[in-house]
Amino acid sequence: MTTMNIMEAWNGPGRKDGEITRTHPSDNGAHPSDNKFAFEHWYFDAHLDSGHIVVAMLQLRELVNRKPGIEIHIYSPDGTRREVVKPYSSADVSASTDKCDVRIGPNSAVAEFDSGDLPVHRVHLEEEDIVFDLEFRNEVPSWMPGRGQTTYGDTEFFAWVVGAPRASVTGTVTIGGATLDARGRGYHDHNWGVGDMKRIIDRWYWGRLYVDDFSLVYATVHTQKKYGEHWSLPLMLARGSSVVLSNGELEMTEGPTVFHDVANRSFPSTLRLHIPGSVDLTLTVREVVHAHDFLADVPVARTRLVKPVLNRLLGRPGYFRFRSDFVLKVTIDGEMIERTGSTLHEMVALK
Repeated sequence: MTTMNIMEAWNGPGRKDGEITRTHPSDNGAHPSDNKFAFEHWYFDAHLDSGHIVVAMLQLRELVNRKPGIEIHIYSPDGTRREVVKPYSSADVSASTDKCDVRIGPNSAVAEFDSGDLPVHRVHLEEEDIVFDLEFRNEVPSWMPGRGQTTYGDTEFFAWVVGAPRASVTGTVTIGGATLDARGRGYHDHNWGVGDMKRIIDRWYWGRLYVDDFSLVYATVHTQKKYGEHWSLPLMLARGSSVVLSNGELEMTEGPTVFHDVANRSFPSTLRLHIPGSVDLTLTVREVVHAHDFLADVPVARTRLVKPVLNRLLGRPGYFRFRSDFVLKVTIDGEMIERTGSTLHEMVALK
């Protein structure tokens, strides 16, 4: 079987950035395409001091159905979860190519640059009885790995810019008429591309972590067999307010797997991300915060007789959000610095 040519757009030398890319506001703006397989969305999340985790996605063209829409996920301290998924028509959408300025129905995300190179993203979401009015103020500059794009063959590609690798969050969140004074830490990124990702991607892991002096963001993406079972492994490390490492020469080790009934698939109990001489991160799963079997969204796939057949044909596509303990070891100028803590991260399997 012929495999597709895959190209990662690092600045070099090799699969890394000897010179960190300087992002521009337009990198986080809209990237219009008339290709029927185009997709684009802006993602925000915030971990609030109240213990709530709030997640919002503004989708210009959703990854699967290519339609505009909004997703909201709220994880409450008591373990309950609230979700809203709302489709919109193209007439309800506007987005600027100059910067992050996207509006879908009454929902919006707008970047402002009142702090020099560090943007402030103001996000307003209102669906059903949920309202977010949040300000994400960057503490680390926007980042993208190289030129931010991985191409699969001649026309298909996936692009990623992290508009806010680390941000302070303030504002309000209203849930069912009760308003929270929202303060905490946030993250924002933006994806776009062309292609049927279900056909290209096997699975990916994505996450980030924060300690007082370091911020780390990573995404490890594995393609399916006809695309060479290729791993793209970008990682960003910031010390204080400066990005000090942008590197795709990552070694990843998946630990022993655990089967999860709700997602109907296994996940690795540990992940180790290692760049020799620079970064060594180990994540140990403590809790599955959210698990989902994508085939369960198809009514016929839930039946006892049909489900095993579909698993043989389509695999076990699913989603996990984990809470994990981490040990981070960073080597800078010959000094090894160790930090520990806990963080959330995710796994998405499309097969």
